[in-house]
Amino acid sequence: MSQQTPSPTILLLLIQILLLITSPATSHYYSPSPPAAPFSNSPSPPAAPFSDSPSPPAEWLSATATHYAAGDFAADGACGYGDLSGGLGAAALSEALFERGQICGACFELRCREEESDFDRRWCVPGASVTVTATNFCAPNYGSDAESLGGHCNPPKQHFVLPIGAFQKIAFWKAGTGNMPLLYRRIKCRREGGIRFTVSGSGIFISVLISNVGGMGDIVGVKVKGSRTGWLPMGRNWGQNWHVNALLQNQPLSFEVTASDGITITSYNVAPKDWTFGQSFEGKQFES
Repeated sequence: MSQQTPSPTILLLLIQILLLITSPATSHYYSPSPPAAPFSNSPSPPAAPFSDSPSPPAEWLSATATHYAAGDFAADGACGYGDLSGGLGAAALSEALFERGQICGACFELRCREEESDFDRRWCVPGASVTVTATNFCAPNYGSDAESLGGHCNPPKQHFVLPIGAFQKIAFWKAGTGNMPLLYRRIKCRREGGIRFTVSGSGIFISVLISNVGGMGDIVGVKVKGSRTGWLPMGRNWGQNWHVNALLQNQPLSFEVTASDGITITSYNVAPKDWTFGQSFEGKQFES
């Protein structure tokens, strides 16, 4: 019997099957991702060096000032700092500046505004300035107009009430001179020693006065930690008095303090295990 030759159609089908069988398997899949770059032992580019050059000074702003009598700063004040008659250049701030007590502890540089025509320029000390700390609140007097002497702390007035000693460093005091026009700006506070933590309260109510704060001076957040607790956020009670409800007795206390510029300082175990209410302890300090 003679052998039959396959038809052209059958030959074409056999060729297509053979091509499918011999094609690489990877042709039916997505290409793999390119290999990762090999690990390099070369060091990373160095970070930008820390600059310890001072920040540019804040802009001078306009305000007015009067003064306290010499003995009026013996009171605790609206920030809770206690008797400040011995120093700090304590100043009371009007409602527009006080920020419901958050500004407590902030430092300001003040100078008499010599170019102001409605204040007798003979009473300005030329080129002099004074540094004060926000420690008290000058309450508004809504029975008087904001432009009158009696309403100098009414909104929207920016006003400082200074101890007579601070007032006299930038102006010659004279009865009847009224509100002194001045220029002010925020500056960093310089403090000796560390941040001071004064603990008061009773039972599970813990209140801590934060004082002697360098750097920005004002505090926006505080946390406390015992040796048997995690970090507990404290709430602002008033001024720079912060509180928490927790049983923290018989364990050392650590504090985390955040200033208004966002910088945080952590002081570990500043209060010993046997601390008692009424004691003060010293922690780390912000850079000035």
